[in-house]
Amino acid sequence: MIDSHCHLAGPEFVQDLAAVIERARHATLTHALVILAADDAAEIVQGQRVAQGWDAVRCSVGVHPHAAGRFAENPADAAETVDAVITGEPLARACGEIGLDYHYDFAPREVQQQVFREQIRLAKRRGLPIVIHTREAEDDTFRVLHEETASDIGGVFHCFTGDRAMAQRVLDIGFHISLAGIVTFPRALELKEVAKMVPLDRLLIETDSPLLAPVPHRGSRNEPANVVRVAEAIDGLRGSGPESIGEAARRNFERLFAPYRVGISLST
Repeated sequence: MIDSHCHLAGPEFVQDLAAVIERARHATLTHALVILAADDAAEIVQGQRVAQGWDAVRCSVGVHPHAAGRFAENPADAAETVDAVITGEPLARACGEIGLDYHYDFAPREVQQQVFREQIRLAKRRGLPIVIHTREAEDDTFRVLHEETASDIGGVFHCFTGDRAMAQRVLDIGFHISLAGIVTFPRALELKEVAKMVPLDRLLIETDSPLLAPVPHRGSRNEPANVVRVAEAIDGLRGSGPESIGEAARRNFERLFAPYRVGISLST
């Protein structure tokens, strides 16, 4: 099993991090991609502690669209901030999570778009895949990806919640789709259809810990060990066996994020 997206460096895991890691190991997780906010110094420091305690950890670094407003005067500063963190983090394997969020609109949409663009350009310079957050911003997300030729580096739409038509758009540009605990929710009927249609070589699974705990843990703090429930739910929909889902996700994770690579991809 792998967890392709978790926030283990958040404050929710400070007190019992060792126990959380032990449960993940017991659940046979071989890798976990920990998301780090480049503009959050405390999270960067905690991310290093997480990595010291669990050799399965790799990192993705980015400025979330919620924080894009901090860089309104000069969006390029967001990419420079990410670049500096990646330079100091040898476990960095991706740029993200980055993207657009029009549900909360914590930052002006034009600013979100430009910060998104600058980080895609950084990822291309570094040769890193991108981890995309998109909410109620489908058309603009695909437009920016197209205009910045993001398919050159690829990546993943994390915690995918769209319909089959959106899933096909993701697949058409060569990106992966990552499913989280929502796929276990009884009313997530459209997402269950997406889980059936995604080719095994484009599928990832995640927890988005500490959010979105799957059934039967819904309502509690989520953690990487629960990714097994996501795999089981997808297996129930596809009939391919939980080990097959986990194995496919592991292969895809290794191909996309190159966890065994030494060091980082420096710009040329």
